[in-house]
Amino acid sequence: MPSPLPQALQVDRTLVMGIVNVTPDSFSDGGQWYETDVAIAHGRHLLTQGADIVDVGGESTRPGAAPVSAAEELARVLPVVEALAREGAVVSVDTTNSATAEAVVDAGAAIVNDVSGGLADPAMAPTMARTGAVYVLGHWRGSPETMTSLAVYDDVVTEVGTELTDRVSTFLEAGVRREQIVLDPGLGFAKDAEHNWRLLSHLDDLAALGYPLVVGASRKRFLAGVVAPTVADEPLARDQATAAVSALSAEAGAWAVRVHEVAGTIDAVRVAAAWRSHR
Repeated sequence: MPSPLPQALQVDRTLVMGIVNVTPDSFSDGGQWYETDVAIAHGRHLLTQGADIVDVGGESTRPGAAPVSAAEELARVLPVVEALAREGAVVSVDTTNSATAEAVVDAGAAIVNDVSGGLADPAMAPTMARTGAVYVLGHWRGSPETMTSLAVYDDVVTEVGTELTDRVSTFLEAGVRREQIVLDPGLGFAKDAEHNWRLLSHLDDLAALGYPLVVGASRKRFLAGVVAPTVADEPLARDQATAAVSALSAEAGAWAVRVHEVAGTIDAVRVAAAWRSHR
């Protein structure tokens, strides 16, 4: 288990991280939780459904999304973080900005979830060393505006592992403790469907890097290939496929899965835990 996190997260199953997008342009929920009060209420709802962690984000990272300023991002997420943390929730914040990361940790966030692995902001590594918070280091090649063109690999599993290891070295050299670090293979970030499926089928290779893993497959475009063609273009129609991927990720030993729909995923990871315990 990464550290420091509450004892309550030491459970014998994969943890579920519920997503709260405080954005007007998310690919999956189209700004449904953009208003502060609505976002807080949604976070509470995810917790009642069984989410172990609430992951709050203020900037869309869908392909082609334009960046927002750190000030705008912070204005979106800070009141949500403060409210949920004050109520005892374990809060993660999805950000690539070091200024946002520092402010939300000060406000009570326990985890910084950076899809760029520090590549978007070189100040992220010293910031995480200074805050001491848990840091999810994602695999990333380029911004949302450019990443699709960078989805070129000879061996995606080996290359993602190597690039994650390189980023880990940067953070360790900056003073981040090894136990703070969690890795995310970055499904959908500079990866096509074949790359995503190959990474999922080789999570054990990534786990061999020696760090806990977060898997974020929820509602992503590559899942459209395994749902009924009549609903393939509807992100919400991919929740059952997401739950299946979550169960398989749990079986492979993922520390956490990051999802939009919590209730079905909770059941999926509990089934995986029961399956593993009866082998």
